[in-house]
Amino acid sequence: MSKTVDLFGMKINAVDMPAAVGTVLQWCEEPRSGACRYVVTPNVDHAVMYQSNAALREAYDEASLVLADGAPVVLAARLLRKSLPERVAGSDLVPAIFDAAVDNPVRVFLLGAGPGVADRAATAIEQRWGGVEVVGTLSPPLGFEHVEEENEKILQAVADCHPDIVLVGLGAPKQELWVHRYADRLEAKAALCIGATIDFLAGEKKRSPRWMQRLGLEWLHRVATEPSRLAKRYLRDAWVFPQLVWREWRGC
Repeated sequence: MSKTVDLFGMKINAVDMPAAVGTVLQWCEEPRSGACRYVVTPNVDHAVMYQSNAALREAYDEASLVLADGAPVVLAARLLRKSLPERVAGSDLVPAIFDAAVDNPVRVFLLGAGPGVADRAATAIEQRWGGVEVVGTLSPPLGFEHVEEENEKILQAVADCHPDIVLVGLGAPKQELWVHRYADRLEAKAALCIGATIDFLAGEKKRSPRWMQRLGLEWLHRVATEPSRLAKRYLRDAWVFPQLVWREWRGC
C-alpha cells in the first residue's frame, strides 16, 4: 500500500496517475476475495462534507484507494508541506485505465447517470477502447437508495454480469455511501466512485478545456454550465475550505 497523507481528517494516498491505474488493474487480475475494493476521489466539496458527515467519514476510512481529485486539495497539501504527487481526478482515471486495458482487458459495468446516458457511454467506450467490454448498464430511479428492493435489483444486475470494475456515477456523497454499504455484496473486483464521468464519456456533459484543468479552474467551468445546481454548493465550499486550510496550518 502506498504512503498516505493526512489532510482535513482524510488519509489520501500519495500516488500519481500511473500508480493509481496500475493498482486498479492489479485488483482486476486478482481473484475476488472479501469485500469489493473501492476508490474515492476527494475534491474540495468532499473535504467540506467530510467534516460533518459521519457516514461519509466511515466510507472514506474503509476505501481501498483515496485519490486527490481537486486541484485546490493538492495545492493545499503542498502549502501545508504534505505533498501529493499530482491531481488524480476520477474523470481522468477512468480513461487512463481504459487506455491501459489494451494489454489488460477489463469488463466494466456502468451504474448511474440519467436514463439512456450509460448506454450511450457504453457505445462510445467500446468504439474507442478495444480492450474494454461494457457488460452492463443501469440507471437507478430517483431515491433508489432508500428502497431495499431497488438496491437488491442493482446488486443482482451486477452479479449477473460478472464485471471487473463497476463505475459508480451517482454523485457525492450518495455514491460513496452506497458502495460502502454494499461493498461486501457487490460482485466486482473494484468499484470507482467517479461522479459525472459517465456523462462525460457519453458526451452528455463536456469537461472544461485542458488549460482550465491545468490551472485548477475546472470548478469554474462547472458552475458556469450548471449554475442552478452548483452555485450554492461552491459558494459554501469557497467559505468553508479556506477555514479548513487555516485550521490545518495552525495544527502543523
